[in-house]
Amino acid sequence: MSRNTKINILLLVVVAALAVLPLALGLGDHKEEPFAGADAEAETAITEIEPDYEPWFSPLYEPPSGEIESALFALQAALGAGVLAYYFGLRRGRRQGEERALERVGGAESAAGATAEESTAERS
Repeated sequence: MSRNTKINILLLVVVAALAVLPLALGLGDHKEEPFAGADAEAETAITEIEPDYEPWFSPLYEPPSGEIESALFALQAALGAGVLAYYFGLRRGRRQGEERALERVGGAESAAGATAEESTAERS
């Protein structure tokens, strides 16, 4: 097994552990919404500290329901993953293209060198 394969497997195990351990250990069982987002947690903390707090800004667009908000978040995540995958694929493709071009140039030079040696040997 190559070194990169071992690293990839280790990273997958770590990601799986990060996803499963909070559920398996029962973290958040004492809360009404155990895995609420950071925005909801911050809002709760602010209202506990300062009940009369007025926000400075309001959102530009507030989705009509939580499902639409989740769908927009998932769309944003998918677009980001697509951009990253395109970027890394493009870099890998360029690197492989450069390697192939160098192999062709190296192969052509060695073939030209062999042809030159043969013609010099024929003259002698």
